[in-house]
Amino acid sequence: MEPLIGLVLLVAYGGGIWKFWNGFDRTNFDRSFANRLKLSLLWPALIFNKPYRQNFTKALKGSRR
Repeated sequence: MEPLIGLVLLVAYGGGIWKFWNGFDRTNFDRSFANRLKLSLLWPALIFNKPYRQNFTKALKGSRR
C-alpha cells in the first residue's frame, strides 16, 4: 500500500510540474529558464504563498486576469 501512495504523490508532483511548465507564459513571473525551472520544481512549497498560488492557478487554468 505504501508504494502505491508514493507513486500517487510522485504522479501528482510530476503533473503539477508539467502543467505549470506548459502554462508558465500566462504568469507574471520573469520568463528566464532558471526562474521557470525553480518555480516549477518548488510548486508544492510555494503554493502557500498567495501571489504564487494566483499565478499557479493562471498557469493551470489558462486565465489571463
